[in-house]
Amino acid sequence: MSWLLKSFRESKRKLVVAFDVGTTYSGISYVVLDPGRVPEIKTVTQFPAQEAVHGSSKIPSIIYYDAGGCTMAVGAEALTDGTFERAEDEGWHKAEWFKMHLRPKGMSSSPDIEDEAIPPLPPGKTAAMVLGDYMRYLFQCAQAYITEKEPNGPSLWQSVTDQTDFILTHPNGWEGVQQRQIRTAAVLGGLIPDTQEGHARLSFVTEGEASLHFALRNGFPKDDMGLGEGVLILDAGGGTIDTSTYVKKGTKRYEEVATPQCHFNGSIFVTMAAQAFLREFLAESEFIEDLDHIVQCFDKTTKQRFSNSQEGQYIKFGKTKDNDEAHSIRYGQLKLSGQEVASFFEPAVRCIVKVVTEQQESSGLEYLYVVLVGGFSASNYLYSEVTKQLELQGCQVMRPDNYVSKACSDGAISFYLDHCVQSRVSKYTYGSFANVYYRPDDNDHYSRESSVFVTLAGEKRLPGAFNTVLPRVCRHSRLLTAYAVLMIYRGPTLKGTKVTEATEFRSSYCQLFQSKEDFRAFTSQVWSYRGDLPEPKWRDVDSDSYVLVCTIKVDVDDILKHAKSHRQKGSKGKFYKLEYDVILLLGLIEFKAQIAWKEKGGVERRSPAKILYDYHRASLDI
Repeated sequence: MSWLLKSFRESKRKLVVAFDVGTTYSGISYVVLDPGRVPEIKTVTQFPAQEAVHGSSKIPSIIYYDAGGCTMAVGAEALTDGTFERAEDEGWHKAEWFKMHLRPKGMSSSPDIEDEAIPPLPPGKTAAMVLGDYMRYLFQCAQAYITEKEPNGPSLWQSVTDQTDFILTHPNGWEGVQQRQIRTAAVLGGLIPDTQEGHARLSFVTEGEASLHFALRNGFPKDDMGLGEGVLILDAGGGTIDTSTYVKKGTKRYEEVATPQCHFNGSIFVTMAAQAFLREFLAESEFIEDLDHIVQCFDKTTKQRFSNSQEGQYIKFGKTKDNDEAHSIRYGQLKLSGQEVASFFEPAVRCIVKVVTEQQESSGLEYLYVVLVGGFSASNYLYSEVTKQLELQGCQVMRPDNYVSKACSDGAISFYLDHCVQSRVSKYTYGSFANVYYRPDDNDHYSRESSVFVTLAGEKRLPGAFNTVLPRVCRHSRLLTAYAVLMIYRGPTLKGTKVTEATEFRSSYCQLFQSKEDFRAFTSQVWSYRGDLPEPKWRDVDSDSYVLVCTIKVDVDDILKHAKSHRQKGSKGKFYKLEYDVILLLGLIEFKAQIAWKEKGGVERRSPAKILYDYHRASLDI
């Protein structure tokens, strides 16, 4: 029985296209939404030079640029022999694994791998620029496929030119900075115009949540899964291993019950471990000059078919005349022991078992379905090793028989059509720093007396107090008052870390300024605390664990015209006091913010707020 049974209820045809841009391979899915018809999710299975691709529903994440920065070959075309020879002769630059350049700071790779091992971007290119070029190509592939395969394809495409929505997947660990860069790439790639209406046509979903939708639509876990039972989606891809844990709450209704995790231990790190081993092993061999080719052969063949650590493994890279007995090379084949190859996989296996254990403990679920998706999950060795260890701790491990590599793109469309996740778990404690009334009888205050300042109203204030808006741990919300930055949470008492998409978190500000013009440059910052303190209170305690999430730019023109602002007199003379609220929606995949204020008569008005990100502090390579 299909997971999606509802017909499309809007009055105008729409096209929805999902891109799952992976570290090594990418996929495209789409759905044509016709009024009154039941949606059918489809996958693009035909690409230029498709014969060079392993599997019909994925395309290599590779681009070649010439010396001038022009795109010369993309995807499967970049793997042809003719392209390789031309690239060598003409000095083209190859962009691969470019998604890794967007990864957040603080999210390290496999501990045994240096970041320098990740291929650099081509000269003059940023990660957003390369991603934009690649998404432009994916969109061209989608257009070619739809116009050829769909009935009346050319006219259908013409009818949805301005009615196309995009949904893009990203790893669980990606945050606002990465989402904004992906939006920039979508504009550069011509997917959407750089307007408010254009950006409204693009949305995100985490790879974990997209994979949950894919699993449910394909009968994983089984249809008779009971209420209160848990399912962990383990998306093992080229770059990352993402885990998300949910509990079933009803028909088509799930709740996230543990903080999702993202680890850089995907399949490329198996290849990188093999490269590091072979570089040392062949250091004294004449075939060290063929190292890159040998590693490529390992990646394409040996790694894919490896399943038994007790059997010798071979990397066929040369001709029958190529021999070096001292380095286990005979007839163009390099022999490795099964244990040596298994050691390349060991960090990934260890990572998966550890993170599943942590998710199980965090969720409190003794029995757990573990569903493996993603291209790396196709590895029989990875699957068998993970299964053996996880079954010992009450987990039932499952893997879809087919198309594990297209789980994210198909699941992204399913997510767009039918949100089945009712609430998510906050990863961190979120809040802002506030200036609080100075209380000399409070030890925390007294020890910071040197930082006290006097406001325009003549009040003694102490800066650096952390006002929690959304806690990661279970506790009651608390109330802080401050003038320079006044933040209070007015919603219901928080229970644990579950946040629904509709939950609003208000931060009420009371700003003092000498003139209305002084207020025009005002911005507000949202911070996250990522340390171990159960209740962070002060910026100077465990200060390295505070991370700036974003800056909210306040458009004050309407507020100054309509909001209540009162001119008052203090010890330093006359000043203005202006009250308004910053509203955050933290239960969404993407941060949203609004500004609210009271007009004369007490009527609340709202307007969008612009969210700014500090790219240099929050990402590795923009």
